[in-house]
Amino acid sequence: MSRRVGVIGHPVTHSISPRFQQAGFNAAGLDARYEAWDLEPGELQDFIDGLRRDDAFGANVTIPYKEAALRHMDGLHETARFVGAINTIVNNDGHLQGYNTDVTGFQRSLSEAGFDPSGKHAVLWGAGGAARAVAWGLIWRGVDSLTIINRTAVRGGRLRHDLASASAGARLRSMGADDEAVPAALRDADLVVQCTSIGLNGSETDGHLPFDPTWLSDHTFVADLIANPTETPLVKAARESGHQAIGGLPMLVYQGAAAFELWTEREAPVAIMLDEAAAAMSESES
Repeated sequence: MSRRVGVIGHPVTHSISPRFQQAGFNAAGLDARYEAWDLEPGELQDFIDGLRRDDAFGANVTIPYKEAALRHMDGLHETARFVGAINTIVNNDGHLQGYNTDVTGFQRSLSEAGFDPSGKHAVLWGAGGAARAVAWGLIWRGVDSLTIINRTAVRGGRLRHDLASASAGARLRSMGADDEAVPAALRDADLVVQCTSIGLNGSETDGHLPFDPTWLSDHTFVADLIANPTETPLVKAARESGHQAIGGLPMLVYQGAAAFELWTEREAPVAIMLDEAAAAMSESES
């Protein structure tokens, strides 16, 4: 029986997940089709219920449904419960389990780049769903301090409050993007993670920088969660200034590989998936 799986979002026409996930299924010799499922908000519940059928592995979930989809799960992995959002649904004989593999995807992208956040000072730029996953991952990896900088200080403060219950000794603070303390916070950071859509290809902020990169210290490691373009304005500026910097493509593939393994109970062919994702991005940028 051919199995179906896909990515739920709105819009999802830009997603390269079907490309690299299908490459993974093909390499593993699995009879499965990975599709893009663009849903209107009113279609979400019925569609998710349809994933209980025998022919469905489950789904990935992307913007704007990561929080809404969580409410339709029969069970949640503890990571998804902490983060408050899911990006992966697994169909276990009609029982839908929600996971958040963004956490492990980000952690792996840091590890593969040779950066260990343990004992480090980290700054998150943004306080949305992606920032929540990154924040939990950094706390679980033992950061010494975590500063959340967001356009609106209230939202950043809400995330800081949520994290405080499990900060494991990490020092937490938050501030608005216009706070006079922002340059000093960035200058003191060992790691800065850009978690907003600023710089996203085709968006209103295409080509924009979230902050002045001259505020960074020479040793600061920069990570931008945006996968398109592969080299965002921030990553480009950071590299030109001598910083080690990574874009969001590795995290995208690693979180997808973790989902692949949850669906199939097989090791994901990560190298093949990375190559296919890079090829898809190269084609979209040419």
